[in-house]
Amino acid sequence: MMFDIKYSRQAVKFLKNLDKKLILRILDKIDKLKEIPIEHDSKSVKGYDEKLFRVRIGDYRVLYDVDYDNNMVGIVKIDKRDKVY
Repeated sequence: MMFDIKYSRQAVKFLKNLDKKLILRILDKIDKLKEIPIEHDSKSVKGYDEKLFRVRIGDYRVLYDVDYDNNMVGIVKIDKRDKVY
């Protein structure tokens, strides 16, 4: 079962300002979430209303939620580690 990926406006905007090599690293990691939405290196994030997970890509973090009813992974936020939380 494959999940669809839905990007927030912030995530798209953030990706547009990165260099191509970094964009590809981040998108590759996000692409893996289609098959396994909660990977072994995903962690639950506290302090948000909805249940969010985060995954690391170097100094960057991707915050996302998983909607099992609609087979959807929502990319909520992508940012540098010190700004994302």
